[in-house]
Amino acid sequence: MTDVVPTICRLCIAHCGVLAEVEDDNGRRKVTKVTGDPDNPLFKGYTCPKGRALPELHNHPGRLLHSMRRQDDGSHAPIDSAQAVIEVAERIQAIVDQYGPRAVAFYVGTPNGGQPTSAGMANAFMRAIGSRMFFTSNTIDQPGKQISMALHGKWLGGEPDFEQADAWLLVGSNPIISKSAGIPGQNPAQRLKEAQARGMQLIVIDPRVSDCARKAAIHLQCRPGEDHAILAGMIHIILAENLYDRGFVEHNVNGFAELRDAVAGFTPEYVADRAGIPQAQLVAAARVFAGARVRHANSGTGASFSMYCNLKDYLVSCLNTVCGAYTRAGERVTRPNAMLPAYTPKAQAFPPFKAWGFGEKMRVRGLTDTAAGMPTAALAEEILLPGEGQVKALICIGGNPMAAWPDQRKTQRAMEALDLLVTLDVEMSTTARLAHYVIACKQTLETPGMSQSGEAIKYFGTGIGFPNAYAQYAPAVADVPHGSDLVEDWEFFFRMARHLGFSRFQEAAYEVLPLSRRDNPTLETLYESICAHSRIPLQEVKRYPHGHIFDSDVTVQPRDPDCDARLDCGNEVMMAQLAEVFAQDYRREQDTAEFPFRYIPRRHNNFMNSTGRSIAKLNGNKPFNPVWMHPDDMRRVGVSDGDRVRIATAHDGIVARVESDDTLRQGVVAIAHAFGGLVDEDDERYEELGANTGRLVQADKDADPITGMPRMGNIPVAISPY
Repeated sequence: MTDVVPTICRLCIAHCGVLAEVEDDNGRRKVTKVTGDPDNPLFKGYTCPKGRALPELHNHPGRLLHSMRRQDDGSHAPIDSAQAVIEVAERIQAIVDQYGPRAVAFYVGTPNGGQPTSAGMANAFMRAIGSRMFFTSNTIDQPGKQISMALHGKWLGGEPDFEQADAWLLVGSNPIISKSAGIPGQNPAQRLKEAQARGMQLIVIDPRVSDCARKAAIHLQCRPGEDHAILAGMIHIILAENLYDRGFVEHNVNGFAELRDAVAGFTPEYVADRAGIPQAQLVAAARVFAGARVRHANSGTGASFSMYCNLKDYLVSCLNTVCGAYTRAGERVTRPNAMLPAYTPKAQAFPPFKAWGFGEKMRVRGLTDTAAGMPTAALAEEILLPGEGQVKALICIGGNPMAAWPDQRKTQRAMEALDLLVTLDVEMSTTARLAHYVIACKQTLETPGMSQSGEAIKYFGTGIGFPNAYAQYAPAVADVPHGSDLVEDWEFFFRMARHLGFSRFQEAAYEVLPLSRRDNPTLETLYESICAHSRIPLQEVKRYPHGHIFDSDVTVQPRDPDCDARLDCGNEVMMAQLAEVFAQDYRREQDTAEFPFRYIPRRHNNFMNSTGRSIAKLNGNKPFNPVWMHPDDMRRVGVSDGDRVRIATAHDGIVARVESDDTLRQGVVAIAHAFGGLVDEDDERYEELGANTGRLVQADKDADPITGMPRMGNIPVAISPY
């Protein structure tokens, strides 16, 4: 007998509403098929290949069914989860006793974004032991979003509604594939099609004719790494032609004169030459954006991987601000809350706040905690640097540092140097193979789910999150496999804390989750605590198993009479960086005979970072990541489709198979990130594991002074037959 039940895909932050076909398997529920849910009012039957592969991910023969402990010979053997809790907890306590709380660090990766309790409980555990060494993937992805928000301030009325927009700008973002900022992630291709049918003009800045760029009214196919120059050029044109929103600027903005002076040199002629784009196209983009009644600009990961990622996001904010590209008093607010507490949007600024220089301080490169979090790119250095404060233990949840962190060789040395490495995962990832303990976890459909994370992501930056007061709750629809011993991520930390008898743990957990005062909480009771003050009560959300768009008449309220807060478009640090960019000898930088190509990262429609690479349904019997090149560049190098090539930087090199792609700008090569194995395996097992692009990056080279994030895109490379 097969039941078809509505549920939530939590592979990424889009949180698509899906239907799961569930069969009886000797008394346990087994998911056999996942499709889009046509009765879901927001997604309307949409889901992506990754979501449709959830049954294969749940039932994969390589899935971890038992936690593992590393043996003396480096192999791993099963361990009872209860015993693993005891051993890991006691080893952590011993490290804290010997070296202090700072010796224990925690890292949470992107796949954990769909489960709000996991990082919350881990955070509570870290607070209880007294460590502030809490790291996330954010500072090696798009830290500029939070840094720029801190330096620029935030408009409390929110961003405009994409459904009403006349023009939209995407900078290094391809949301049709990545579900990232810009176009609502609920069937973004259809959303874009509908928007263009009503006349919206899309502007895309990207060195590749991406899925979004292919549909753009204006595509600025620029040299990689010149996003900040193009944005400065657009602002220059808008100010020079008096196309900016004078009233909004006068009432809400500081630093306008400083911004105008800083972009004065970014003339259309200069920017066109520097970025390699037609001057007329740049001018048209600025005029279309500024002339639209409703418009907004968003940026993505691609642009963040180049240098000056904070400056790029700051200039995106400045472009929106000088054009007044926000929701005003009396207008319906975009992205109202449902499973989060109600709030009152106002047509006023939240002023700039401290972006770095607070909290925990790193021992390397003068780095500190930031508005984007602790600098993950420097964590390997912290592990390897001897002395007081050295990190001795690392716990990873939903993350794979060996695939995601920059500088693969240094990352592996760091993982191998740890006294204790613990990963919570569903398979033996590359990092798990180096771990002392691998905690086997439940898959998403084996746990209850709710859409709150997909709603809360709007605070990460503009252009993401649900465009309505949408909410969905789903109970667990599948049982864990027969004979397995699996835990929920949050549960592992709670059980460790209970074993150690932390008197402060409940208090710390209550601050983070908040945790109800139960001795043995369940995920259900945690959800109740998290949603205790939500605008739409959890019990009301549960009445709609297919999800529901709740009525929302929330409108932006007028500015408070005593409010004098303003947005800042002339931050001193950002203006100094822009001056530094203008002073560069960009022609010399671009014309590198030894390394004539530029490497850029690229998303893969069938994989969520390193998740799904081993699934035949997703990888199409090609679990490796090719390097894409323009056909003319391939002829230049003397290679054909399927040939092996060596990709070399001044730092290191990798081997990959080449595939032709005429959507790329000539001189640009693209490779998907988060592939590869251990350092000594990549060349030998490339067809099985792919190549690790992190090897092309040196962690402390061309690194951002605020977040520590190195240059991970727009990297000069040489390509040669292998």
